[in-house]
Amino acid sequence: MQPVPESRKISASIVFFTVSSIQIGVGVLGFQRIIAQIAGYDGWISIIIAGIATHGVMYVIYKICEKGDGDIIHAQHFVFGKWLGSLLNLFFAFYFSLASITVVRTFLEVIQVWMFPTLSNFWFSLFFLLLVLYIINGGFRTVAGVAFFGTVLPSYLLLPFLMAIPHSDYRNLLPIFDSSIIDIMKGAHSMSLTYLGYESLLIYYPFIKEQGKSKKFAHFGLFSTTLVYLYTALITFGYFSQGQLQKTIWATLSLWKIVELPFVERFEYIGIGNWCLIIMPNICISLWCASRIIKKTFPISQKWAVIILSAACLMVVTLFNTRLQVNTLNDMMGKIGFYLNFIYLPLLLILLLIIRKVKKKHET
Repeated sequence: MQPVPESRKISASIVFFTVSSIQIGVGVLGFQRIIAQIAGYDGWISIIIAGIATHGVMYVIYKICEKGDGDIIHAQHFVFGKWLGSLLNLFFAFYFSLASITVVRTFLEVIQVWMFPTLSNFWFSLFFLLLVLYIINGGFRTVAGVAFFGTVLPSYLLLPFLMAIPHSDYRNLLPIFDSSIIDIMKGAHSMSLTYLGYESLLIYYPFIKEQGKSKKFAHFGLFSTTLVYLYTALITFGYFSQGQLQKTIWATLSLWKIVELPFVERFEYIGIGNWCLIIMPNICISLWCASRIIKKTFPISQKWAVIILSAACLMVVTLFNTRLQVNTLNDMMGKIGFYLNFIYLPLLLILLLIIRKVKKKHET
C-alpha cells in the first residue's frame, strides 16, 4: 500500500473526535422512545451493554487494520481476492453513502416537523451537500477539523437538560431489572443505529499518526459517547412517564421545551439549528470514506468520486417523503450496521488471521 504523506495525517488524539462526533447525530434526538418500548426504564442498562459491545468491535477494527495492510480495502482484497474483495469494498461504499442519506433525511424531517413544514427536500439537501463537498475537498485533515468543532462547540447543549431534573421523578427507574434479560438485550440491539459510525476508522486508519497510540483515544471516544447517551436517557426516563414516552418521537427536543431563558422563547429552535454542526461530521466522514473506497477501486480521483456520490445521495433523499419511509430507511440502516459490525467484521478478522497463518507456513 502506498504510504500516506505525514502532512495529510491527523494526530492520534484527534481520533477521539472523529469517533465520538460520527456517533452522536440524529439518533440522540429520539432513541429514548425506541429502547423504552422494548426494555422499559431498564433501557439505560441496554445503553451500557451496547456501549461495551462497541469497544469489542473497535478492538476487532484495529486488528483488521493492523493485519490487513492498513485498512479494510486491502484486507478484503487479501482475504477474498481482487474481484470479490472489490465487490465487498463497493458494498462498504454503498453502506457509508446510505449512512449519509439516512442522516440528511432524518435531520430534514426534524426541521420539517419542528420548524419549517414546507421546507423542500431537494433544496435543503443540495445546499447542505455543497457545503459537505467543500469540506471534503480540503482533505481528511479538514474533515477531522470539522469533527473537532462539531464536538466541542455544541457541547453546551448538554447543559439545558439539567433543567428537567427538578421536575423529574427518578423512582421511575425502580425496580432495576424490571424487564427481562432478553428485553434488555433487545434494547441493546435497538441501539445499533444510534451507535453506528465508528467503523469508518476502517477506512481512515492510514491517515492517523502513531496508530498504536490512537487506540486509547478511540476507546475514550466510544466511552464518552456512551456517557452522553446514558446521561440523556436517565434524564428523559426521570422526566417522562412510560405512557408519555411512547407517544414522544423526539424526546430530546421535547426536553428542550422546558428551558426558559429571558432572551429566547423556543430553545429547541436553537438546539435544532446547532444540530447542523453536530451532523456535519457524520456526513463528511461517511462520504469521505465512500469516496476513498471508490478511488481505490476505480481509476477515478476522489474529488470526482465525492461529486458523483453526493449527486446520488441528493437524488435518493428526495425519494423519501413520508414518516413511514424515513422510519424504514433508519431501520434498514440499523440492521445493516448491526450485522456488519458484530458479525461480518469478527468473521473477516478470523479469516484474515487464518489465511496469514497458512501463507506464513507455506513460505517457511
